[in-house]
Amino acid sequence: MSRATRSLETRIRAYDSAGLAEAAALIMAGEPVAVPTETVYGLAADATNDLAVARIYEAKGRPSFNPLIVHVSDVAMARQLVSFNATAQALAEAFWPGALTMVLPRLPDSPVAGLASAGLPTLAVRLPSHPAMRALIGAAGVPLAAPSANRSGAISPTRASHVLTSLGGRIPFILDAGPASDGVESTIVEPLDDAIILLRPGPVTPERLEAITGRPVRAPAASAGITAPGQLESHYAPSKPLMLNCTDPAPGSFHIGFGPGPSQRNLSPSGDVVEAAANLFAALHEADESAAARISVAPIPSEGLGLAINDRLRRAAA
Repeated sequence: MSRATRSLETRIRAYDSAGLAEAAALIMAGEPVAVPTETVYGLAADATNDLAVARIYEAKGRPSFNPLIVHVSDVAMARQLVSFNATAQALAEAFWPGALTMVLPRLPDSPVAGLASAGLPTLAVRLPSHPAMRALIGAAGVPLAAPSANRSGAISPTRASHVLTSLGGRIPFILDAGPASDGVESTIVEPLDDAIILLRPGPVTPERLEAITGRPVRAPAASAGITAPGQLESHYAPSKPLMLNCTDPAPGSFHIGFGPGPSQRNLSPSGDVVEAAANLFAALHEADESAAARISVAPIPSEGLGLAINDRLRRAAA
């Protein structure tokens, strides 16, 4: 029986010294564990262990052509994995630790398993700011590959309970440190010498990227294919039909509001996109678990962090 179909006991422990020690021991034994980051909960495993990385794909049911983000403890660890140009260096100085992932050329002697980069010559790397993820990297002593801790294509988890609903029985352990603060996955960019390619919008906005580097932010070429996590057309999806830009609640729907107006769950009554981002996936989970047959979402402006929110909603509705 494959690992993905056998029943595993999934334990949840609070983020403390004992919980961290248990998580690190499982990582070193080649197991994946769910751990919070500042963006969403991730399913982490030893990025240098082929079998451990394979177990991430297996638990999530993730396509093997979809690469993973590798999380590091500091810039020095990142430099053992990938090559930095001047643009990447400027971005690291400005936004690391934080919610920015960079897709950079993989070093020939990089110890990261080839499966983590889906066989690509590049590698997605991030230095997270969440103390639990950073402590786990330090305790395990290796970079950690960590996509979101949910079944592939499903709603991303911002709480330990979301992870348990999605991956209970598929993974051995969840480290619980409360809700994720940012609520949407990291911005992913490919830093070039003369430009920044925005592969996935997120908390670090194009305006901030341009202000720091002086380089224009561009969309990837239409023919680029899958070069980074989070680029699948259908992703972050609930099990129910999702309708976007609904100015009035649709009959029989669970309506997710934004700003003033009636709703079953409001992302931000004041119209704050930062608050909305933090509440987005929790609202989708609540709607998906409700008795309503469909989900409707109010319009959200595509400005600043709203760009990332609308990207996730568009993929969820695809």
